[in-house]
Amino acid sequence: MKKRVQSSGSLQALRIFLLSRSHRHHSVVSLCFLVVLSVFLAQAAECGQGDFGEMKRRQQGILTGMPFMAHVSSRSFVDDAGRNIYLAKPPVRIISLAPSVTEMVFAIGAEDRLVAVTDFCDFPPEAAAKTKIGYSNPNLEVIMALKPDLVLAPKEFLRPDVVAALDQLKVPVFVMAATTIEDILAHLGTLGRMLGHPAAATDLTMNLRRELTEIKSRMETRPPIRVLYVLNSQPLITVGPGSFIDQLITLAGGVNVAAKSATPYPRLNMETVLSEDPEALIFPVGQAEGISESEQQTWRQWAGMTAVKRGRLHQIPASLLNRPGPRIVQALRKLADIIHPESAQAQSMNQ
Repeated sequence: MKKRVQSSGSLQALRIFLLSRSHRHHSVVSLCFLVVLSVFLAQAAECGQGDFGEMKRRQQGILTGMPFMAHVSSRSFVDDAGRNIYLAKPPVRIISLAPSVTEMVFAIGAEDRLVAVTDFCDFPPEAAAKTKIGYSNPNLEVIMALKPDLVLAPKEFLRPDVVAALDQLKVPVFVMAATTIEDILAHLGTLGRMLGHPAAATDLTMNLRRELTEIKSRMETRPPIRVLYVLNSQPLITVGPGSFIDQLITLAGGVNVAAKSATPYPRLNMETVLSEDPEALIFPVGQAEGISESEQQTWRQWAGMTAVKRGRLHQIPASLLNRPGPRIVQALRKLADIIHPESAQAQSMNQ
């Protein structure tokens, strides 16, 4: 009863103040506000203290246009394609459309939720036991039969018609595109929150950051070596600024001869390569992707190139370096050993 008296007194004082205004327009607006406030105070007077707190939060939700859910921000995610998805709870049936994504899910301990992966998902070895659904053109019938509640997809190879089909079927799709080392670490953190493994993801990213910093500081004292990474031979495609591999080459003590390129994966002609005169050639190799041995040997015809004169034609597993995943530190260590073998030997002696 006391609350009602207080509310009535407040309303009367407010009514006198508002009606004393001379302008009709202001009076109408004020009266509208008075009606809304009257309803609010009347409801508050009838509620207990706990109910009032609940009603207050609901009013705030209505006024801000946001639903009354305290966990909205922590369960809403924006992917690298600018798409926003909301997950009421961690998904339990996940499909990965990229080997790097599959490795991330395993790395944070959420592999039990993977119901399908691509044909190229071969690491860790346990990934081979998962159902395969293709790669750039995944089998939508198989995907729907598996009833996923989340599809994790790479932006680079994801076809728009596949996204449209999954959207039509009401399957949430989260698109990922790692162009920097920081992107890779951020993706690990995001997946950790998405899949309910935030602590594991945080520990992993912290360890990766520490190791990346250690390698960087060790290689900063080494003289820079001009490097050409032969991503593809016919035509000649390499990596440039805007790619995470370009960053890794720099951290490993190298100078990318394609550093002046305007695209992340530029095509080069031999005139440009010879003018830049790389001191080391690096070729990705592997069963599913990479440069064949015969193609590597064709580079020996350029006898005037410093890398050829010094016999510095090197190989690195394509699945290690080309995938923006949790093995990024292993890839960096391998690159550093290739570019500066003297550093690897010195470190081995110190151990």
